[in-house]
Amino acid sequence: MAGRRRIWTLEQKLAIVAEMERCDNIAAYSRQYDIPTSLLYTWRREFRYALAAQQVADPDSDHAPMFVPVVADSPKPKSHDVVIEVELGGAVVRIGRTASSGLATAVIEALQVRR
Repeated sequence: MAGRRRIWTLEQKLAIVAEMERCDNIAAYSRQYDIPTSLLYTWRREFRYALAAQQVADPDSDHAPMFVPVVADSPKPKSHDVVIEVELGGAVVRIGRTASSGLATAVIEALQVRR
């Protein structure tokens, strides 16, 4: 097999990845098809990205992502511990001074409304 590059159709890739999802031993499965495991994982990741992009393009689809409300039983932080406070639709998000900038950025991006 070395030295020969195979061309896989989209249908073949989909079938192989779908079967791989039901497989317990990915390494043995990849040897069965003589496909590197890294390529199988790449195909799976690409299909997941394509599915996510499709859901973003068509948010009314049955598989559109949904936000789940988070409820935490913790005492209200002291006002001097809160650096950022965002209120949206009756919910309040408080980001403390010890939060990483990456976390703060992710929270604010998640709250942005798409127009």
